[in-house]
Amino acid sequence: MADPAEWNNDGWAWLDGASPAEAAPAGDPAPSFARCFAGPDGARVLDTLKAMTLERTLGPDASDAALRDLEGQRRLVALILALTARGQGA
Repeated sequence: MADPAEWNNDGWAWLDGASPAEAAPAGDPAPSFARCFAGPDGARVLDTLKAMTLERTLGPDASDAALRDLEGQRRLVALILALTARGQGA
């Protein structure tokens, strides 16, 4: 997998009229994420992940470890959603 630091090295190339495929750096996983989660099955998986993480709350008695664990899960789901959206050109 490409180094995430290399994903945005093309700068403002998109502004010059380059298509998203031309502007995407080699090794960018966003198009793969978009293809993986395209269609009704992909939407169902993303909805399930969101319900399990982003839409979940913990009670006031939740431990520090439980809060940190849920925040890590939320970060991962947020990254998946962002890569999927970017791969779709949204």
